[in-house]
Amino acid sequence: MSRFPHVPREAVLKEDLLRGGLAFDDAALTDNEHGDVKPKSYFIFSFDHRTLPELGTAALRRPPEEIVLTGGPYELRRTVVSVRTNPSSPYRVGTDTDGRLRLFLDGRPIADVGLPPMPAYYRHTLANGKSVMEVAPTIQWGYLIYLTAFRVCQYFGAKEECQYCDINHNWRQHKQAGRPYTGVKPVDEVLEALEIINRHDVDRASQAYTLTGGSITSQVNGLAEADFYGQYAQAIEERFPGRWIGKVVAQALPRADVQRFHDYGIRIYHPNYEVWDKRLFELYCPGKERYVGREEWHRRILDSAEVFGPRNVIPNFVAGVEMAAPHGFTSVDEAIDSTTEGLDYFMSRGITPRFTTWCPEPTTPLGRTNPQGAPLEYHVRLLEAYRATMDAHGLSSPPGYGPAGPGRAVFSVSSFMDTLPSTDS
Repeated sequence: MSRFPHVPREAVLKEDLLRGGLAFDDAALTDNEHGDVKPKSYFIFSFDHRTLPELGTAALRRPPEEIVLTGGPYELRRTVVSVRTNPSSPYRVGTDTDGRLRLFLDGRPIADVGLPPMPAYYRHTLANGKSVMEVAPTIQWGYLIYLTAFRVCQYFGAKEECQYCDINHNWRQHKQAGRPYTGVKPVDEVLEALEIINRHDVDRASQAYTLTGGSITSQVNGLAEADFYGQYAQAIEERFPGRWIGKVVAQALPRADVQRFHDYGIRIYHPNYEVWDKRLFELYCPGKERYVGREEWHRRILDSAEVFGPRNVIPNFVAGVEMAAPHGFTSVDEAIDSTTEGLDYFMSRGITPRFTTWCPEPTTPLGRTNPQGAPLEYHVRLLEAYRATMDAHGLSSPPGYGPAGPGRAVFSVSSFMDTLPSTDS
């Protein structure tokens, strides 16, 4: 914090928690779907530093979906952080001698902790008994409905899976644990869950939905990727026209497929480019390189801006894998230079990428070889570089992410929104 005084303190702490995870005292865990605290939904990846069998009590009583930090010796403004469980983390959520929930660092209290209340819509089930949390969980303190329509990826095995991604293992571990984890979510179940949310979300906290899931290289239920994910958007927009901002995270698809997304009612497109460096993309995203290729992927991103408008094309990258051994950059300077080159490439064309802070999940190749993730310095300097590149190209915070600014942001899986100028939406 003292080395980077221009980066909000909240963002520095948030990045450290996201990259290294949190431990939880039993008193800070939830009672799953039967308590007063919103539990972690495992909406697509595990985002944990241990497998379920290694989490102990936290595998039986889930940790909260997110936490909110305030106060403490750093006088933190309200900061929403996605929960990534790590029993060996020096950061621990527990109660102090007065029974108040605090965040401790090596035993020293550094922030007050708030837990997300159980939303009213989570207390209802679909007609078939499935929970709303299973079909349509919400994250970002209720702002975003996350619809993982297809919970596995057809990039499968060591020669195709992205080397930092545990979507397929996360599916397997939930099924092995006997948890409900629907592989392909029927459209009618999604609509029923959204009807429950719409009815009980009286404060209209939910403002957007994301349609996503694993990449589809052939078909699912007889449909290729654009039409598979597009069918959900079409049904949602017909049933709830304009109720939520429609977003889709999919591969970088040909322009005709992208146009169909738009025609189905999607308004924001996330064709994630994962990592900028050419060599690292080929090594870390072998399936995407084989089926599409890095240059074609980027060309399709630019083409999609002609369909959605540049501001509404927001590709994600996984911040930190640039420094993953054995192939990544060995210095923070090199990693930042490479990532900034990618930011400049897109932002100079009006496209604003965003990023997720890498969680080195233990079942992934990069997680196994890099259990500590990337250095905190990399993540903090990335926040500086991101803001500077946006400013250089006259861009503002992307749509569909809620308010920006320290103390206001709700985007929980990285701190980029916490470091941008404050906005209301």
